[in-house]
Amino acid sequence: MAFTDPDILETAHKMADAARAVILPYFRGTELATENKLSEGFDPVTAADRAAELAMREVLAERRPNDGILGEEFGTTEGTSGLHWVLDPIDGTRGFMSGTPTWGVLIALSDATGPQFGMIDQPYIGERFWGNATEAQMQGPLGARPLGVRKVTSLEDAVLFTTFPEVGTVVERAGFEAVMRQVKLTRYGMDCYAYALLAAGQIDLVIEAGLQAYDIQAPIAVIEAAGGIVTDWQGGPAHDGGRVVAAATAELHAAALAYLCKVASA
Repeated sequence: MAFTDPDILETAHKMADAARAVILPYFRGTELATENKLSEGFDPVTAADRAAELAMREVLAERRPNDGILGEEFGTTEGTSGLHWVLDPIDGTRGFMSGTPTWGVLIALSDATGPQFGMIDQPYIGERFWGNATEAQMQGPLGARPLGVRKVTSLEDAVLFTTFPEVGTVVERAGFEAVMRQVKLTRYGMDCYAYALLAAGQIDLVIEAGLQAYDIQAPIAVIEAAGGIVTDWQGGPAHDGGRVVAAATAELHAAALAYLCKVASA
């Protein structure tokens, strides 16, 4: 399958446009109702999440009915093409409900080996990032340009992001903090937008834990298209989620893994 087929990119753009159209009327509204998916802890979902995934599924039903779908809100729909779209209608719902513009719509197309195309869309800012084996691009208020990671190779020069200061379990937090102590700067709370910034050459590392497939498959494809590396904390595939490290360069990736592998093997 040619993941560079123009129909794939056009379909992804149409899905992202459809999601934007239904999400933005909810953003920063005064009457946004949220539900908690968890009996312990807080994992919110809103009407905007559900409406956006349904809008994207309608695009796929019209344009690519033979492809499978894995969506955060409505689960799995089997296909016959050997391909499946992995959708997170709002990655960063906590940020969405708080009014921060760092959430995004995640769209990936995968085969049995993992994601081959990815798109990260931030509707409020109007930025969109996408990539496949031959292309890595973004468009936004300042126009369009190619994506490309920075060439930082040492932890002491690196900028590190994660979404939650607590990261995951106590052990996982210890692994993250071991890397954090080595880097130049650490920032928090960016959800999928951190991965977009890595692909755009603004930051150098993202380390997270407890992810799902729909959280990471689009970022993997975008970052790899931009020249970066995304694996689990042992250097293996990360497309099923779990513990993830994304790095701008092979040298930086290896340096982070030297600390994270100790946690991963514990």
